[in-house]
Amino acid sequence: MRKPQIIDYLLLTLLSLIWASAFFNIKIATYSFGPVTIAFLRVFFGALPVLLLCYFKKIKIEAFSKDWKWFAIIGLVNLVIPFILISYGVKFVQSNLAAILMSTTPLSSTVLAHFFLKGEKFNLLKTIGLLIGFSGIVFLFSDNFLINENNFVAALLILLGSTCYVIGGVITLKISNKKNENVTGSILIWASIMLFPLTLIFEKPWLLNPSMDSIISVIYLGIFPTGIAWLLRFKILKTNGLIFHSQVSYIIPIFGIILGYIFLKEIITSKIIVALIAVFIGIYLARKADYKNVT
Repeated sequence: MRKPQIIDYLLLTLLSLIWASAFFNIKIATYSFGPVTIAFLRVFFGALPVLLLCYFKKIKIEAFSKDWKWFAIIGLVNLVIPFILISYGVKFVQSNLAAILMSTTPLSSTVLAHFFLKGEKFNLLKTIGLLIGFSGIVFLFSDNFLINENNFVAALLILLGSTCYVIGGVITLKISNKKNENVTGSILIWASIMLFPLTLIFEKPWLLNPSMDSIISVIYLGIFPTGIAWLLRFKILKTNGLIFHSQVSYIIPIFGIILGYIFLKEIITSKIIVALIAVFIGIYLARKADYKNVT
């Protein structure tokens, strides 16, 4: 691991921007496509750059090897379920709200790590961080302009989707000895296999008449936030490590709010700002406790 340089911070910012851009593009995609179709198109187009990279780097894809069950399970938990839940949820809420709800992933991971990973138990600092962070989310749910009886369940589904990412990350540790490109390519393949029949059965996409904006958005969602962003993530992790990479948690919701305002004219309420600050403080305290454990 090297000391972060200007290029590293630029790449981190670029990764955050790409991931943050997913939320308003999901919103645009929901104007024409159902959540299952969006999820399928994301993993299908996302697999293309990853598999091409594996081909040129001569990295073997082990999707159908003896470990196929792990790839299938991770694909289900880390891609299929959260992509469907988030796409469904974003249809009924502002994309900037989704960006904030998804930013709670580090807090959820801290909770799950306490129960499933050794050396990751709660301490006073972590507990305070979790209480502050999740209090911000509870406060956000009190904003009747953003969340009401008509979209309350949709907001909860987005939170559930973010938790699936964390669970998928824990399961991925089972095959942590394999190359990241191989794992990503393999789980994208399995996610595509699972989503394709679901798309045909439940949403019959051949009957749709999608707008050009929605078509561009789903292609973008696949190639950039799902495919290229994961490759960029691997580069940052390899060069600068997990602690440096974890800073995306602070940047993504900021970009998500800004992009939602620019492209969708979404309202930014005072409770959004307060909740965002609370989540940032919570993540900072939880991460600070982790750093102390490491040092």
